[in-house]
This record gives sequence, structure tokens and C-alpha cells, in this order.
Amino acid sequence: MRRTSRKKRSTLANRAIAASAALILGGGGLLAVNVYASAGEGPSGSPPTRTQNAGRPLSTIDCPEAVNGLPEVPDQARGEVDRELAAMDTQITDAYRQFADRKEQMARDPGLAENAVLGPLRGKRAASLDRIGIAIGRVAERPQGLESLAGCSLRADDNRGQGQEPGDQDPGQGEDPGLGRGGNGPEAADFVDIRSVRPDADKPRKRRGASRGSFTTDCGRNENGKFNPDNVIAAPGVSNGAHHMHDYVGNQANDAFASDDDLADGATTCRNQGDRSTYYWPVLRLQNGQDEDDVDADGGGRDQNVGEIQTPYRVTLKFVGSPVGRVTAMPRFLRIITGDAKAFTNGDANANASWSCTGFEDRQVKDKYPICPEGSQVVRTFAFQNCWDGQNTDSANHRTHVAFAQDDGRCPRGFRAVPQLVQRIVYDVPPGPGFAVDSFPEQLHKPITDHGDFINVFDERLMRNMVRCINDGRRCR
Repeated sequence: MRRTSRKKRSTLANRAIAASAALILGGGGLLAVNVYASAGEGPSGSPPTRTQNAGRPLSTIDCPEAVNGLPEVPDQARGEVDRELAAMDTQITDAYRQFADRKEQMARDPGLAENAVLGPLRGKRAASLDRIGIAIGRVAERPQGLESLAGCSLRADDNRGQGQEPGDQDPGQGEDPGLGRGGNGPEAADFVDIRSVRPDADKPRKRRGASRGSFTTDCGRNENGKFNPDNVIAAPGVSNGAHHMHDYVGNQANDAFASDDDLADGATTCRNQGDRSTYYWPVLRLQNGQDEDDVDADGGGRDQNVGEIQTPYRVTLKFVGSPVGRVTAMPRFLRIITGDAKAFTNGDANANASWSCTGFEDRQVKDKYPICPEGSQVVRTFAFQNCWDGQNTDSANHRTHVAFAQDDGRCPRGFRAVPQLVQRIVYDVPPGPGFAVDSFPEQLHKPITDHGDFINVFDERLMRNMVRCINDGRRCR
């Protein structure tokens, strides 16, 4: 029996200032204006150059990811820097709304995009970057050249107007192909029939000495409906720092303001109470014309995330070992983000989305949502980073303290293997297009922007048991 969405009974985060994002390019209209080259593509991040693409639909706003251009941020400046980075995300959201609201005027007056949207956005970003420089400069050498990260551009969605992939279907439900219900995605070209995808090549065999065991923790499916649009890892202390809604399982104290002590004392949905870790990911919604309880809330309708939130049919949280040796314990409060919520504009360097269907999981797609045959369910999988630098539980860009193993299975120099979280989420949704994950508005609900977040709050005894189980080659629950 198909499992339908359950209306949310939890208190949705309805805080802070998130600009509402409106429909863009409604009715398939084209904007015959200059499209700028992506400001995030060049190594210097210098202001974008103009390239003529008249007649191509401008879909979104593309800005360099500022956190990737920062030097090491001293701990004393981290809080202020994180708040400014979150403010820059809100600036893009607001600019995207301005772009969407004035699309018809911009079609008649191409200079309006520069004067009313991009120019003011660059000014706000420059001010935030200056404040970041000042914050770092109070405790260390002030970084130079941050102003080069202020440049932003309008970008065309390269999928729009192209032929469909094999097996693609009309989105149906009375929607314009390519616009989705919210007007900013998904589109028909974002879907592919899983039966047309080639099976993956065989995975390399594990070597002698590999840690072959696994440890599975049962934390439910978010049956109690804990949602908020915060991200305590990427935007601590900032309400609506994600601009999209997250599902949470495990620790129930997680919001933007949760400290390590709050997480240590928080209740957990995990069956084993020794696991108070927090596991969260963007919700998946049906684009079926039905509103959710968050239609007027930050992270929901105000950030152009609409449709019925789907409670997962099944969630599996499994920790596995290294293919070349033993694993060591994760430090408590280790934070890991896998994937990139801005991969559509940032590029796929940090993307880690993986989509498939039950019965077809030897076929994985990264940049498409799967169309599953009748009787098959949608599967999204995250394999988290499995190497730790041995010192830090977080880093300035929330990435460099952890890493993926190299092609030979070994960790990079200076890193050590830790249990790898493999997260598998299954949904019972109608066959065909008509669903999408929440995203930042300007990321257009692209499947490649999918991502997962984890904070380790296992108690020491249970973590030791996990490591022993994995290294001994046992399967433990």
C-alpha cells in the first residue's frame, strides 16, 4: 500500500528573515538578455565576464561559495564568520526573489538585472566579506583579496530546453514541463528511467586485513515529525540557516542554537539510548499541488519549497569498515557534511548524491531523480567521509577535517580510518516524476544538490563496541 504524507504536527521553525522566492520563467518565457559566465568557475573569483546567450532562459543566480575562498579561520572568529556566511546565503535568496519577481521587466530591459539585482547583491556581499576580514583580522593576519568573492552572475539552466533522457516522462499534474509546481524546479530533464541506466561496475575487493564488520543503529523514520530549516553545522546560531527543511532522526535537541552540551543531554529516537547522534537531510516532497503545514514558513513556502513532505518508508543507518585495515573510534561531536547543497552552481567537486530504485540498486545516478517502475521505491543513499584528521571535530569550511579514502582504499596522509556512515532512505512515492528534495531557492531543486549531515554523539562505550564489532568482522545491531 502506498504510504501518503502525514501532515506535520511538530512545531515548524518560523523564525528570522528569509526572503520569499517567487515563480521564475512562468509559462516557459525566455529572457533575451546577457548571461554571465559563472563567477564561481574562475580561479580568482573575479567579476564575471559577459557572454551572449540571447534567447536562453535565465534560471538562477550564481555566486562563488565564499567559504571555499577563506583561509583558515581562527576559533575566536568562527562564530562571527559563520553568521556572515549565513547572511550571504540570505542575500542570494533575496536577490533570487527580486530576479523572479521582475522577470518580465528584465525581458524588456536587460540592464535591470544588473542595476536592480546583481549590483546590489555584490554590494551586500562585499560588505559581509569586509566584516569577515575584520573579524579574522582581530585575532590573526587579515586575509587579502576577499572582495574577489563578491561577484555574482545570472545563469542559464543548461538542462532547460534540451531533449529528455531515455524514459523521461511528462511531469503531468497540470504543470508546465521544466517548471515544477513552485516554478523553480524540478523539470522533466531532471528525471531518468532507472531501467535505462547502466549497472555500476563491480566494486573493488577488500584486501586482507580489511575491517569487514558493520554496525547498524535504528533511529526510526522521523515518525514524530521533527523538522526545521536550521543547520547547526554550517550555520550555528542562525535561524533558517539552510533555507530548506530538514528531516531529523536521532537527537531531538538539534536546532541552530544547540551546543554540544545540549546534544549530549538531548533525547534520542534511537533504540539504543547510547546513540544520541543527530542525522539529518533535506526533506523530499511530492509536487502534487497539495500544501504542507509549512507553506507560509521559513524553509518551506517562503523559500520556495512547496508540496507534501514525505515521511520515509524506511531509514537504514549503517556504519562499515575500511577495505584495507582497521578503523579507530570517531571523536565525540565529530561533524560531517556529505554532498553539497549548492552543487548546481558550485559544480560537482563535493557532490555526493546517489539515487536509485529498489530492485535496481546496482544502478546509481548522481544528477537525476530516478523514475522507478510500478512496485519499486525511490532510494537515496549517502556514503559519508570515512577518514578523519585525528585532531579536529570540525573545520572552517566544515570539510577539511574529514576526507574520503583514496582509490586504493587508504586514507590520505595524516588521516586515519573511522567507521563510515552509510545512510539509505527509501520512499514510497507514485511512479514517475513529481517529487524533489528541498533546496536553497536558487539551486532549483536539482538532485545533485542532495546532501546529508551527521554529528557523532555516541557514548564512549557504544562507540568502542561499534569499532570492535567492525574490526572483528561481525554484523551488529
